[in-house]
Amino acid sequence: MKTVTIEGQLRTESGKKATRQLRSQENVPGVIYGGEKEINFYASAKAFRPIVYTSEFQKADVKIDGKTYTTILKDLQFDSVTDTLTHVDLLELVDDKKLTATIPVKFTGNSAGVKAGGKLVTKLKSLKVKCLPKDLKEFIEVDITNLNLNENIRVEDVKEPTLEILNSKRIPIASIVMTRQLKQEEAAAGKDAKK
Repeated sequence: MKTVTIEGQLRTESGKKATRQLRSQENVPGVIYGGEKEINFYASAKAFRPIVYTSEFQKADVKIDGKTYTTILKDLQFDSVTDTLTHVDLLELVDDKKLTATIPVKFTGNSAGVKAGGKLVTKLKSLKVKCLPKDLKEFIEVDITNLNLNENIRVEDVKEPTLEILNSKRIPIASIVMTRQLKQEEAAAGKDAKK
């Protein structure tokens, strides 16, 4: 699993004025939760880019005053007008403490339904899981090889023994649907058969 390193500084002052000043210097305030205590820090907006602007699930090693905290991204806040990053919440990984994370889904294999002219429709791009830090993965692999036309693959079909998947079991992750062209071809074939 990829790990991004972020050099941070402890925040000594809090409040709107101090936060505004941090942001004016192109820094982003953040909080690390989940460890022994909450850690308020800040880092440059550029330092957060590799972990914020990606679809990949990654760890972040945050270095503050000579100490390194291994974390994952928990929440982000953006300015509603300028769309710039304004706050970051990180969750510290503690070896024996289960955590909740959202891990992307990666589809593998060539579906039988797509080969027959269907179209793959993705319903869920990620799954919410509960696990120990050692069991975290970059993505959850879902094999769609045996998926035929008009079939779904559901959350309950995903087999990950080390992860407790928190999404509702009956929700479809992906479906193979008929394309308009395939429907027209079948309708034409049906008319020819009646003649």
